[in-house]
Amino acid sequence: MLALAGIFAIAAIIYTAYWYLVARNYEYSDDAYVAANIVQITPQVAGTAVAITVNETDFVKAGEVLIRLDSTNAEIALQEAQAQLAQTVREVRTLYAANSGLTSTLAQHRAELQQARADLLNAQADFNRRESLLATGAVSQEDVQHAQTALDAALNHVAASSAALNTAKEQLRGNEALTAGISVTNHPRVQAAAARVKQAYLDLKRGSILSPVDGYVGKRNVQLGQRVAIGMPLLTIIPLREIWVDANYKESQLRHIRIGQRVALTSDIYGSKVDYHGHVSGIGSGTGAAFALLPAQNATGNWIKVVQRVPVRIALDEQEVAAHPLRVGMSMEATVDLASPGTSALANAATPREENQTQVYSRDDHEVDAMVARIIAANLGKRP
Repeated sequence: MLALAGIFAIAAIIYTAYWYLVARNYEYSDDAYVAANIVQITPQVAGTAVAITVNETDFVKAGEVLIRLDSTNAEIALQEAQAQLAQTVREVRTLYAANSGLTSTLAQHRAELQQARADLLNAQADFNRRESLLATGAVSQEDVQHAQTALDAALNHVAASSAALNTAKEQLRGNEALTAGISVTNHPRVQAAAARVKQAYLDLKRGSILSPVDGYVGKRNVQLGQRVAIGMPLLTIIPLREIWVDANYKESQLRHIRIGQRVALTSDIYGSKVDYHGHVSGIGSGTGAAFALLPAQNATGNWIKVVQRVPVRIALDEQEVAAHPLRVGMSMEATVDLASPGTSALANAATPREENQTQVYSRDDHEVDAMVARIIAANLGKRP
């Protein structure tokens, strides 16, 4: 019995020494899974799928055409927008042409008003002279009446000429308000029509659905001839070269885990023969239960305490992933080295962040701008 007790005592001492020197510096979890950005491909315009160039498991490059939609309606809309732009340019040209015509009309009305005023002075003088001679009998009453009629006609002529002059001034002022300080090309109506051409051109281009990233085609939900709507999920692209691991650690295991600490991992697909190395890139801001679709109702009479887990994001070595590829959702085993240097338990502004972006949807307006310039120049009667 003493020998058996001694064996257990020695084993306890060895385990205690191992835990103090080694085991307490590591936190292990087998509740870990491979994760990645699952990019859903959705159309920006509605249409009918007439060509599908990829199948599930295919590898695609960023900018590669995945699906083509029927472009008939988009082509017609572009032609209508081009015709509307041409018509608008011609209509705006008439505003500028009307300015010179209204200026000439205004000068003519001014001359007519001056002549009418001169005629009025003559008619007034003639009437006054005949009226003064009426008492002497040198002129008859009929002559005075004729002079009065001529005077009234001259007054009416002056009033009509003045009204015509004011109307011409208002028309010229209104036209100048629509055209002052801008050319036909920069006129708001022309610019609005040009914007509609660009929108129709963009809708036509969006009939070809492109891959925003390099990756592998996941689940495909679209078939040939299917009518798709804007925002409808068609397929997924998974960039397997940009993956990470979400390891779910118990609350009691998070005490010493810090961002930046080294992590050793193994996968079920390769077993212990292949080791992966990474580091803690972030710690979740809440437990899985807190973000569940149906969160746990703990304020009930039949409450049972359940140890919660918090996801820890682990970044993997890209070269190791390229040598031994992983798939989304695969099981992993993660061991965090608590003795390795780390920063903090929460990310802050100083924590480096990697920006994900794609240039696939960057607009190249040179072609459509040249198209708009040709239409405007053709309807201005000059070369672009």
